[in-house]
Amino acid sequence: MSGEGQTDELLYSVEDGIARATFNRPQARNALTFAMYEGLAALCGRINDDPEVRALVISGAGGKAFAAGTDIGQFRSFSTPQDPIDYEHRIDRILSTLESCRVPTIASVVGACTGGGAAIAACCDLRIASADARFGFPIARTLGNCLSQTSLARLSALIGPSRVKEMIFTARLLEADEARSVGFLHEVVPDAAALEARTTALARTVAGHAPLTLRATKEGLRRLQPGGAGGEGEDLILMCYTSADFREGIEAFLGKRPPRWQGR
Repeated sequence: MSGEGQTDELLYSVEDGIARATFNRPQARNALTFAMYEGLAALCGRINDDPEVRALVISGAGGKAFAAGTDIGQFRSFSTPQDPIDYEHRIDRILSTLESCRVPTIASVVGACTGGGAAIAACCDLRIASADARFGFPIARTLGNCLSQTSLARLSALIGPSRVKEMIFTARLLEADEARSVGFLHEVVPDAAALEARTTALARTVAGHAPLTLRATKEGLRRLQPGGAGGEGEDLILMCYTSADFREGIEAFLGKRPPRWQGR
């Protein structure tokens, strides 16, 4: 499918209300180019404008990696102190765009999920992986760079500051079962085939639920994060309670029939 955000290295499709974005550089373990990052942000904007989309699944092609971080070759162009600042601001903007995407997002992970790939997975609402998946930020033994404050805050909220320190200080990768035990993953399945089946089932489940309920929950929790807007969330309450969907939910419940959600 062609369109905004679509490139040979970032594939996009929509079927039955479920959007799928696939990192497609298997020869490079799906290492992320700047264009792929920007393409993912553009897809989120496209989804925000498409009421037919009810969920987004993000995965990597090739069966070996979700995404093995940023393509390191791009860092050779850094020549001034402003270059790394601009880079981290750019990544923060893209990750924040993903985090605030209107629909539930699911990271479907097989193989390596490191650096920028792990940061993208951490921004998704749900994370499911095959048993061979590995997660981490091995920058202390590779590039010697660091994570932004925003990324550190997000990881700390997921798995706690002590675990973040241990992961980065030792530069080791978490295996799938450990990632689940510390709260980074929601589910682990045996292999790639099981992952595809379970991801599809999970996406269909969330796509079939009240869109405004999911949106309000997602946005409310985002505002509670460090640096978030906070507040009482009255706008989110009104979005749900004054919607046609809420009225439909009442009538469907009382009429003992399934509701027909429209997202408005």
